[in-house]
Amino acid sequence: MDLEKQPQQTRPVGIRASDADRDRIADILRDALAEGRLDAEEHSERIESVYRAKTLAELEPLVQDLPTAHNGGRPDPGTAAYASAGEPETAVTAENLVAVFSSSTRRGRWRIGRRTNAFSLFGNIEIDLTEALFEQRTTVINATAIFGNVEVTVPENVTLRGSGTGIFGNFEVDTLEAENPEAPVVVVNGYSVFGNIEAKPKRGKLVADLRGLVDKRLRKHLG
Repeated sequence: MDLEKQPQQTRPVGIRASDADRDRIADILRDALAEGRLDAEEHSERIESVYRAKTLAELEPLVQDLPTAHNGGRPDPGTAAYASAGEPETAVTAENLVAVFSSSTRRGRWRIGRRTNAFSLFGNIEIDLTEALFEQRTTVINATAIFGNVEVTVPENVTLRGSGTGIFGNFEVDTLEAENPEAPVVVVNGYSVFGNIEAKPKRGKLVADLRGLVDKRLRKHLG
């Protein structure tokens, strides 16, 4: 009997999938694409299924033929490296933006969650954070562009960091360190294949009432 596989066999299949579960599977698929285990078409088909999945039973078949499928996944490097003390990971919420032969735009006055997943296949995604409401310190954007484009714009008084790879494509983050050490932090993780991922500050755009935002977050943390 294979003891390593036994927990997989007895795991309830009707459990609802969380955002962290979907991100874990997406990370495995991203690595498989980079290693050549999946081609671009296979990756795009599976990643679409990931963000439509409702239960763990729908997620597990998407990686069962990949060698990293049973390693329990890995923590999001952006979240692990830049998470702020006092912000519990259990409160993570995610928004999924998908553009397949189409475009998707997120801009204006909106509440940005802790995590946003952007997937572009022959499409264009624009994420404009210049007027967004930051209710947590760290925001992570996971971007995948396959023959597509993902553009992220942030205010110039936040911290912007990134980590990613471009294969016959472009991954570019104009890193920025805010003067205020408690300013919001935006981390862009990306992977592009014949595509483009860019993140940069927009000159003249600032987070309004940054001091009030920091004070509000501190009061919430102290209870």
